[in-house]
Amino acid sequence: MVTPLPVKTTCPYCGVGCGVVATRYADNSVRVEGDGEHPSNMGRLCSKGSALATTLGEHDRLLYPEIGGKRVSWDAALDAVAEGLRGIRDAYGPDSIAFYLSGQLLTEDYYVANKLMKGFLGSANVDTNSRLCMASSVAGHKRAFGSDTVPGNYQDLDEADLIILVGSNAAWCHPILFQRMMAAKRTRGTRIVTIDPRGTASSEEADLHLGLAPGTDTILFNGLLTYLAVLGAVDRQFIANHCSGYEAALAAARTDAVTIADVARRTRIDARDIERFYAWFATTERTVTFYSQGINQSSSGTDKVNAIINCHLATGRIGRRGMGPFSLTGQPNAMGGREVGGLANQLAAHMGFDNASVDRVRRFWSAPDMARRDGLKALDMFDAMVDGRIRAIWIMATNPVASLPNSANVIAALEKCELVIVSDCFSNAASLRYADIRLPAAGWGEKDGTVTNSERRISRQRAFLPLPGEAKPDWWIVSEVARRLGFHDAFSYDAPIDIFREHAALSAYENDGARDFDIGELADIEVEDYDALAPVQWPMPKGSGEGTPRLFGQGGFFTADGRANFVAVTERDAFASAGSFYPLTLNTGRVRDQWHTMTRTGRSPTLSQHTPEPVVKLHPVDARRFGIEDGGFASVRTPWGEAEFKAEVSEEQRIGSVFVPMHWNAENVSSGGVAALVNPACDPISGQPALKHTPATLRPKFYRFRGFCLSRRRLTVPAGLHWSVTRQDHCYAYQIAADGPPNGNWPLWIRSILKCEPDQLVTMVDVRAGVYRYAAIDADRVEACIFLDRGGDSPSLHWVKGLFASETLDRLPRRILMAGRTIDGMVDPGRIVCACFSVGINALMAAISSQSLVSVEQIGASLKAGTNCGSCQPELREILRRTDPPDLIET
Repeated sequence: MVTPLPVKTTCPYCGVGCGVVATRYADNSVRVEGDGEHPSNMGRLCSKGSALATTLGEHDRLLYPEIGGKRVSWDAALDAVAEGLRGIRDAYGPDSIAFYLSGQLLTEDYYVANKLMKGFLGSANVDTNSRLCMASSVAGHKRAFGSDTVPGNYQDLDEADLIILVGSNAAWCHPILFQRMMAAKRTRGTRIVTIDPRGTASSEEADLHLGLAPGTDTILFNGLLTYLAVLGAVDRQFIANHCSGYEAALAAARTDAVTIADVARRTRIDARDIERFYAWFATTERTVTFYSQGINQSSSGTDKVNAIINCHLATGRIGRRGMGPFSLTGQPNAMGGREVGGLANQLAAHMGFDNASVDRVRRFWSAPDMARRDGLKALDMFDAMVDGRIRAIWIMATNPVASLPNSANVIAALEKCELVIVSDCFSNAASLRYADIRLPAAGWGEKDGTVTNSERRISRQRAFLPLPGEAKPDWWIVSEVARRLGFHDAFSYDAPIDIFREHAALSAYENDGARDFDIGELADIEVEDYDALAPVQWPMPKGSGEGTPRLFGQGGFFTADGRANFVAVTERDAFASAGSFYPLTLNTGRVRDQWHTMTRTGRSPTLSQHTPEPVVKLHPVDARRFGIEDGGFASVRTPWGEAEFKAEVSEEQRIGSVFVPMHWNAENVSSGGVAALVNPACDPISGQPALKHTPATLRPKFYRFRGFCLSRRRLTVPAGLHWSVTRQDHCYAYQIAADGPPNGNWPLWIRSILKCEPDQLVTMVDVRAGVYRYAAIDADRVEACIFLDRGGDSPSLHWVKGLFASETLDRLPRRILMAGRTIDGMVDPGRIVCACFSVGINALMAAISSQSLVSVEQIGASLKAGTNCGSCQPELREILRRTDPPDLIET
């Protein structure tokens, strides 16, 4: 018997870059654990990482190449891609072609795609979905440092005395790092400040929360710069030795905010809280400012980044232990994509489109037709498809129909485009609907290469699963197309190591310390060393022998004169006034246990239980204003579209601001999701969309009946039903609301939903009470069931779904199913609170009551909840703060 061999690899989710150990067993089951030796996570995984094994398998996978929806051979598909690209390029020129890439690609995949497009097809129309999350940070870094450099590393969390989270709900979005922050708070007394328009799980743990008005971050940090100058808390020597532009930046800051009262008035934060924050910053040398999408996803995101960096430059708090500005990336390889020129305004190895860099890359690649100017950024790229400038697009490992703002325009672009090629792992990605050619790509666990996390740490991603069907790695697919286009010598790679060596060699080529990204030490890496490569931080120039933990502590910026630039910024309106038609601001973001458009996390029953459907969160004042009830439904309308969500009324929301999660789309919710609503306005410098700031309004939506439907197979739900669907063990779970059958015939309507014959339908109806329960049973096996009632008091979905684990139902369970009562011995855990250990609300409340638990630590000792990634700890504390535990037990 062969002993299962654990494989060290890297998590495919956020930019933390956690190391994982995956073990595949003889029965093809997989166990995933945290890698205790990886410096990014030291063995810990969040709920999503812990559930990785539940997302694997061939279900919903794209397994074979297709042209026009019909399966073809790889040769036929690759020939068609090459011929299509060649024909369009010859007819309309190189700028008629575009590639749209993803932070889900490995660095080696990214490198080959960029090389083909920018070096050999001759256009820079290559952009990435990192444009949606990190472009403003890139632009801000380059303006300040002369390079896209993150100065510090995660160890700074352990040594900081003040941690500021700006536009970041790290407790949910980067939970492993947030737990390090909380550990510093416990052991060092580190203060945590959160700056966010809404209350979040992160702000619940903070020492100070600044709930600023949306879009006013620049004012807050300009006020801080002014405060530091007045107080005399700036580092004059650091500024004199290493910086330029301080006086101009300070003058601009003073036009935004001269006094704390000015800042308070414009940001709508209590002046006492602002003064406390400013005083803490001024007197705490070891200060780290972490910022994420709340800063980047703005029409003035780049200015906000520079307003933050200005404060760190002014105090000399950069590049030393426990201090510095720190951009938290959203994807596992957003940084790696930036290294190879994944953005349309970049060349490989952190070079730009200046003449010297273009010539350097051309000579290194021996490129016959080198792009010489910036290409189109993501949203501009799709606009160019609508107006006919772009005739062919190749989309790799991303789902723009569900993720780009103004999805109606994205769909119109893909429908008009002559040639749409999509490489993807999953067959249910919304963008595949518009593909002429579909190419099955290798997924996580099947591909081999490297990724770079938020702290510049390069880690190996290693394969531990066989390729399913005829799926292939992205680097292989692109290289095969390049060869068919006549570029065989430049793309004669046999393995990812060949690409990595070339990538490393280019980073060192004619560098001599002039560019930040340099991994020349790895350019001649041997196969066995690449296979065993331990996580390492760049830069790592030839002869260094090791990586570089921090940069800029002693200056040495990558500008022409080696000095950092203060950037003069002032607050700009996030969008033009929409008047009384759209009096609210729509904000979007993540929920705890889901990822992007749910093509991966949506496969996991565990991850679908904490937040089973999308909601619109709004403040009680706005709920009263628009006549919307907590738990009811609301239609959200913006100038770009309308969608419908269940309403959640919460004091955490700022008055005038509403929040909708980003994950749901037309594949898993009836209203199509948030992408149809979002403002397509972009930052004029970075091209990043303003996903956090869309003018909106609400109106209530009422349904007579509410409940749920469970089915062993995906259903085609008829019009007139509000629904959202998640994957559960042994079935799909639909949260539904409706006005009832349009023709008044309940059995006929139900059969059209459940797709069953009349003799398969079991019924329990109480018309007077408004209770309608149906089950489709075939050969004593429950195939589907639907529960609707007027009061919203359906039985617990959590125990009903347990009946789908059985292949047959005897007479008693069948009666109990329809009666809506639990079965003896079947425990209903209730809504899942801790996804890592599948601990539900009912189990929690029972333990709290029976064991008199009064702390999160006691809950952890009893049930393990909160002891892994910790992202549920704020919710556990909220549960403990509530009133009588029995009132919370779901029935």
